[in-house]
Amino acid sequence: MTAILSIQGVRKTFGGVVANNGISLEVPEGKIVGLIGPNGSGKTTLFNSIVGYHPIDAGSIRFQAREISGLRVPEIARLGLLRTFQQTRIYGRMTCMQNMIISVPQSSDRWRSMFRRVSPAETGKAEDLLKFVGLYAKRQLQAGELSFGQQKLLEFAMALMNEPRMLLLDEPTAGINPTLINGLISRLQRVNREFGITLLVIEHNMRVIMGLAEYVYCLAHGELLAQGAPDAIQNDQRVIDAYLGAR
Repeated sequence: MTAILSIQGVRKTFGGVVANNGISLEVPEGKIVGLIGPNGSGKTTLFNSIVGYHPIDAGSIRFQAREISGLRVPEIARLGLLRTFQQTRIYGRMTCMQNMIISVPQSSDRWRSMFRRVSPAETGKAEDLLKFVGLYAKRQLQAGELSFGQQKLLEFAMALMNEPRMLLLDEPTAGINPTLINGLISRLQRVNREFGITLLVIEHNMRVIMGLAEYVYCLAHGELLAQGAPDAIQNDQRVIDAYLGAR
């Protein structure tokens, strides 16, 4: 199966600290892949390298067969590769609808694009996506008034406004009321199935990732520790030891 994202031998250091060391993984197009590992294992650093937040020291990152490790964040985003964050990045003093409209990839100057005329198609698309994530009734509320979980859903909808080919999701269920997690999982599955968006998901909730991902990579101490189907990963003694601190 064709890989939409291919990472080969990626190394990233910060001073004398090795955050990622020789990591290689592939994400098949149209699939949901999980990325797990204990705190400090290098997951978020890898995400940041993929989308261009900091350059890698060695290795290769290819998206749709194109080398992207030397590109800047906006250039990578325009190719259709976006990420969400563990701590949301929304505009708290704007309404949900304004947050959605400002996410439209209309101009390289996001603030200037705010003041252009918004087309009926864009408004309709924003409303449809807010319905999809369950925030339509709150569309005119300031985003800062939403709960943290609702803000994460808004950020998710904002990413979908860009019609990405692939989304990197960093802890999508963190901070969300447990009663709402099943609904979020269902939406992620629908985005993958109905919109055709490939997902790479960092998640600490093992129940969530084992039920969501078709294939899982596990990092520990900045290196790839294990990979395989969810059942194999959750029964892998190396993974168990890493989470229990035995390594």
